[in-house]
Amino acid sequence: MTVTLDRLVETLKAAAESSRLRILALLSRGDLTVSDLTEILNQSQPRVSRHLKLLLEAGLIGRYQEGSWAFFRLADADAAREFVEGLVGRVHDGDPQIERDLERLAAVKRRRQERAAGYFSANAASWDEIRALHAPDRAVEAALVKLVGKRPFQSMLDLGTGTGRLLELFAPLYRRGVGIDMSREMLAVARANLDKAGVANAQVRQGDIYAPPVERDGFDLVTMHQVLHYLDDPAAAIREAARLLRPAGRLVIVDFAPHELEFLREEHAHLRLGFSDRQIADWLGEAGLDLEDSQEFEPRGAGEGRLTVKLWLGRDRRLLVADPVAAGERETA
Repeated sequence: MTVTLDRLVETLKAAAESSRLRILALLSRGDLTVSDLTEILNQSQPRVSRHLKLLLEAGLIGRYQEGSWAFFRLADADAAREFVEGLVGRVHDGDPQIERDLERLAAVKRRRQERAAGYFSANAASWDEIRALHAPDRAVEAALVKLVGKRPFQSMLDLGTGTGRLLELFAPLYRRGVGIDMSREMLAVARANLDKAGVANAQVRQGDIYAPPVERDGFDLVTMHQVLHYLDDPAAAIREAARLLRPAGRLVIVDFAPHELEFLREEHAHLRLGFSDRQIADWLGEAGLDLEDSQEFEPRGAGEGRLTVKLWLGRDRRLLVADPVAAGERETA
């Protein structure tokens, strides 16, 4: 992407200042609040806010609200991210100022991880109770990795990201990853997990799964892992997810097959007791997607009261329109 000379000069002016370049270097390693940046840069909040305002106006960074907190990140636009990454990539990590900034950033991330660990410990028993009823997570993850393949792609969106595990799993493949969740506590867990795993090309933010705060037609892969059974209108969530896909993009859904474990409704807030292949295929079709694959994972152990995990892959059928070979075949048919 090219820009006018005046626009390029203004962008360079915005970045060409010591504190603002430090901010860009920090945001290239993850999303941060004003308070985080104030602590790391050892500057007053008004001064940091002024730097952020100039970077926002230049289109180099973005801002999103999460409750009473405002988080800042690198801009979503590919051209802006390439520009920033090109700049900060030329700054040596051994520079004394950058080195100190990274030490303070590490301290901020450690505190995140400590808070997240407290929340996770408080809820671990509940999650473990459900996890014990179905196939091991590693079996499902291995199938997901095989299904998605090894070819790199531009962007991934994880709806209902929870602990951020799928963003971590596919981080080597995507250039930009985004996770959406309504729970601020779970977002704290996800950020801590991504920090610990060294994943710098993903961000998480608060948002409604029915109206996620991201661009439409912007993602090559959208995932919904153990999300649908919490929703009162799963079909609407699938339709919205489909709108976020680029042509030929893929939607991967992981959830439970139909079951009769009513205690999951009463004790764990499950609104739906699983989904059939036919149900998912119909919803995908209504959303303009084709069901390409369906896999099943039997529960560990034996006996009643177990859960079968299902994996469904839907693909945006606009591939047929975008593929010139396929279009030519239709014309000659």
